[in-house]
Amino acid sequence: MFSGLTRSPALAQESFNSTIPGSSLPDAPQPQQVSSPSGASDSQQTGSGSITGTVLDTNREVLQGARVTLVGLSCSAVRTVQSGMNGQFAFTGLAPDIYKLTVTAPGMSSFTSPQIPLRASEARIAPAVTLSVSAVSTSVTVTGESKEKVSEQQVQIAVQQRVGGVIPNFYSTYDWNAPPMLAKQKFQLSIRSIVDPVSFLAVAGIAGAEQYKNVFPAYGSGIEGYGKRYGAAMANHVSGNLLGRAVYPSIFHQDPRYFYKGKGSIRSRALYAIAAAVIARGDNGRWQINYSNLAGVFGGAALASTFYPTNNPGLFTLSSGLIRLGESSLGGVVQEFIVRKLTKTPHRDGQ
Repeated sequence: MFSGLTRSPALAQESFNSTIPGSSLPDAPQPQQVSSPSGASDSQQTGSGSITGTVLDTNREVLQGARVTLVGLSCSAVRTVQSGMNGQFAFTGLAPDIYKLTVTAPGMSSFTSPQIPLRASEARIAPAVTLSVSAVSTSVTVTGESKEKVSEQQVQIAVQQRVGGVIPNFYSTYDWNAPPMLAKQKFQLSIRSIVDPVSFLAVAGIAGAEQYKNVFPAYGSGIEGYGKRYGAAMANHVSGNLLGRAVYPSIFHQDPRYFYKGKGSIRSRALYAIAAAVIARGDNGRWQINYSNLAGVFGGAALASTFYPTNNPGLFTLSSGLIRLGESSLGGVVQEFIVRKLTKTPHRDGQ
């Protein structure tokens, strides 16, 4: 699961229309007052109206520190606060007027509300404001030599990741912005995973379990039967790793690693982890169908049908491929919720 070992085939804006006349918000936050160009503080403002709301990002997580500016159209009053730890903001002591909100945050798109008419003693609750990451066009020139160096660094980081300091965890990255690997490095990491001592021990364990349960009786028993099972398990491991982690990722220009999410609700993280079997990050940084894993899973199963004794290669390929796909989804869940806590990384996470 962690080093790419392939198991035996037998084993988720409406308008401002919410008003609460004559009420107040007992749970309203205490936002940080940033500036008041008009020179007046809340206590100095005449009136008892209020406008409150919450700032979120596109993942529906609260956004702290967003700059929220309120402008009154008739009196030209300008007041600014920052969203608090719970993403909320509040403007109180407001005189009757027609107001507009503008919300900004570093690296995020800005938001400007429609006009908000506020009557005397009226408390308005604004619908949640959602800010998305702003589109930035950046031109960077990278030489072939620097690409090679960055790609090599990714391999060096990967091979130092081990669960409990022992079990390889080469195909996970805890840096969300990790650069892609070149085809050469994809093959280097795949081969490094195949020849890792722990991989040989794992293959030996699989062969031993098959021997104990007499899986593939045609292999026989004793040392000879174990040798055949070990050879088949090793061939299955090598072919699955090379195809799914090196050959197809190089052909389709996709990243074979699991990108740890680590944020959001348990449900969103679980769905992300399960989908990782069929959704991958391309070398261009975009998410796309995981052609590499799908081709590797079923291609490896088809190849395995040539050296595992079976009377129905087609059925063997289909069932074995589906099992491998399920294992890939399960592996993503384990990576997202368990392995991270047990893996020591050689660098500070990008999360």
